[in-house]
Amino acid sequence: MGASISRLVSKLFGKKETKILMLGLDGVGKTTILYQLKLKKTLSTIQTVVFNVDFVNYKNIKLNIWDVGGQDKIRVLWRHYYTGTQCLVFVIDAHDYDRIDEASRELHRVLADQEMQECVLLVLANKQDLPKAMSPATVAKELNLENITQKYNVLPCCAITGKGLQEALYWISENIKAAARLDS
Repeated sequence: MGASISRLVSKLFGKKETKILMLGLDGVGKTTILYQLKLKKTLSTIQTVVFNVDFVNYKNIKLNIWDVGGQDKIRVLWRHYYTGTQCLVFVIDAHDYDRIDEASRELHRVLADQEMQECVLLVLANKQDLPKAMSPATVAKELNLENITQKYNVLPCCAITGKGLQEALYWISENIKAAARLDS
């Protein structure tokens, strides 16, 4: 009953807060995406050492976005951020053919964790502005997404220009709402 009252109060008086976990290998553009979503402009960023967290309001949802660093040594810490995640945004450098297998292994390791079984997955195929960037269909194939149980989508984007990020927010909001309706 407490959960029902909480949902009612949230609907009447405020925005629903949603935890988004943004992961990916180092140098793929996660922090640039976070600032593009928050500030609608590109900032000069440095490699994320541990994590950045910020809020982005979209429609009637307050997205609590956790951008966690992707260096080898930090990836073992990713599991400490899983609790409460409703959407995993996994960012891929669509131009980096050499590390797509490594990205696939890391993504499947994350999705196999019990804490991540109920979240939805959005893969952002970033750096679409570069020549010969992988298409979303190619990224899905290379990541072996047909073998996962989570609801997912792969969208193209360019973090520097912001192209594709509004579509990403729309997909997240619609699928978080759908998951919430199923839980009710």
